[in-house]
Amino acid sequence: MARPRIDLNADLGEEITDDEALLAVVTSANVACGYHAGSRAVMRAVCAEAARLGVALGAQVSYDDRENFGRVHRDVPYAELREQVADQVGSLAEVAAAEGTAVTYVKPHGALYHRVLDDEEQARAVLDGSGALPVLGMPGAFLRLAADAGRAVFHEGFPDRRYAADGRLLPRSEPGAVLEDPEGVVAQALALADRVDSVCLHGDTPGAVGHAVAVRRSLESAGFELRPFTG
Repeated sequence: MARPRIDLNADLGEEITDDEALLAVVTSANVACGYHAGSRAVMRAVCAEAARLGVALGAQVSYDDRENFGRVHRDVPYAELREQVADQVGSLAEVAAAEGTAVTYVKPHGALYHRVLDDEEQARAVLDGSGALPVLGMPGAFLRLAADAGRAVFHEGFPDRRYAADGRLLPRSEPGAVLEDPEGVVAQALALADRVDSVCLHGDTPGAVGHAVAVRRSLESAGFELRPFTG
């Protein structure tokens, strides 16, 4: 009998975490494309190591807002956002190809991630700027419109974030919104694993590498096969 599959993804290339250590644990990497963090040199290093380890690459696209790490809502017109997304995906794809690998999905970051859950225009801009790439995210307009367009859609959950009653993530400004206790992170990962295609650990969360190691071990012990959701 085949074991259930699950993917473990993390935000990389943001220059605030140990990319190399996380790449040794995760199966998919959401790579910052220079708009909220990162650079071509950082992208190149992440892509090279991901290619060596067989880790899938995703373009983590965001608002053009390095000052606020892409976590502040912006009112960007559809055409401008579409072109910004296309630029980010194209930049990462170019770097990935030079390292012998490829971008296999797209995932919004920060404020854009939450905006496209409800804002169809912004969601369409991300979709139209990212070609036919599979998409990763939470239920909402972004995934619904992607599915309607025939795109592959994958759902993720967050072991290191607390959820509100409506199923959305609690804002980071709320007390306890970010889980830092390893046991709590592992418990939530196991609870999510039967309901999502991938579990995501934020690279900028304190103890991110330790959390990733503990989550991977717990998932494997529970009988899950860890492999990229796009593979």
